Amino acid sequence: MSQVPLPPNLHINTLAVHAAVERSAFGENSEALYLTSGYVQPDAASAAARFGGEEEGYTYTRSGNPTVTSLELRLAAMEGSEAAMATASGMAAIMLMLFSLLKSGDHVVFSQSMFGSTIKLIGSEFARFGVESTVVPQTDLDAWRQAIRPNTRLLFAETPTNPLTDVCDIAALATMARDQGAWLAVDNCFATPVLQRPLAMGADIVMHSGTKYLDGQGRVMAGALCATEVMVRERFLPVIKNAGMVLSPFNAWVVLKGLETLDIRMRAQSAQALELAQWLEQHPAVQRVYYPGLQSHPQHDLAMRQMSGLGGAVLSFAVRTPAADEARERAFHVLDSLQVLSLATNLGDTKTLACHPASTSHGKLTEAQRQAAGIGQGLIRVAVGLEHLDDIKADLLRGLDTL
Repeated sequence: MSQVPLPPNLHINTLAVHAAVERSAFGENSEALYLTSGYVQPDAASAAARFGGEEEGYTYTRSGNPTVTSLELRLAAMEGSEAAMATASGMAAIMLMLFSLLKSGDHVVFSQSMFGSTIKLIGSEFARFGVESTVVPQTDLDAWRQAIRPNTRLLFAETPTNPLTDVCDIAALATMARDQGAWLAVDNCFATPVLQRPLAMGADIVMHSGTKYLDGQGRVMAGALCATEVMVRERFLPVIKNAGMVLSPFNAWVVLKGLETLDIRMRAQSAQALELAQWLEQHPAVQRVYYPGLQSHPQHDLAMRQMSGLGGAVLSFAVRTPAADEARERAFHVLDSLQVLSLATNLGDTKTLACHPASTSHGKLTEAQRQAAGIGQGLIRVAVGLEHLDDIKADLLRGLDTL
């Protein structure tokens, strides 16, 4: 199926509604959901040509599906990439990227403050297959530069990071990668293409957990990689055909619908997050707030340049603690006092979600790894949703005012 013909230079919120495969003969206005695992071929010769890659056409949903293609076309259009490959989850997208690009003896440089599962996957699981890696402070460009070796093939950054919202200079890292002959991949989950388009700053690959803001309502698991047509077809496609970490058509359709409201949601949730972060900074029970939209954030100016003047919808704050051994207990008290916000480790929902990173998303790391990443026991992450802001504040006060 071919792409819907659209005029050039459309705005991102228009692409989020219209980029897709062409309508079927029935003329549906909402993109069709193709719940099928296989496809009837017109004749044996066509089947042979399609399975052999000599002719375009769907053969088996592990290799392609029209609904999944619509999602890939839409996300690629929004990120400004030539192509995209959808996967079963965000971690599946990272797995696909690593399997497709690396071999034994290759070296990866990545941020020490990335998502906990990403750190474990690269630093532990792929190490078993001979892939070397070095973790560096997210914001220290000299550390990135010094970590690069002759066998470095990939630089991988997450900006802003989870959960401390550190921001890295994408353009500077892209120059380093290019000089080395390596690729730069950027996890764009927190910012989304509404706020930040890493490919325009020189990145080679953009990774998404569609489970987060692309869906936007906490309904499905999904992931994606955005890159050049050559990389998607020649590197990602052969691996995903054999490994099978594909996105189901139904989940693709849900995320496809989620993208239609992404622009509106991200702007509204970012505005709420900024106001909440400013309010938290003034509360006596809060020691520090981590949010790129705050003037106090170390990379505030860079974040505003890279993220369209907005800070995103995720913030973290550290509870003020008289004694270090009380930090976890005090953070748990705040979380256990919630009556409106959801105690959940996901993010990107219309509901505000709060969690304790040190015992959940980064719980599998060693204490030394958590300390290196700056994730203390008193830290709480909040992914701001669309409830009334006064209700969000009141819910947090139940715990903060009773510490």
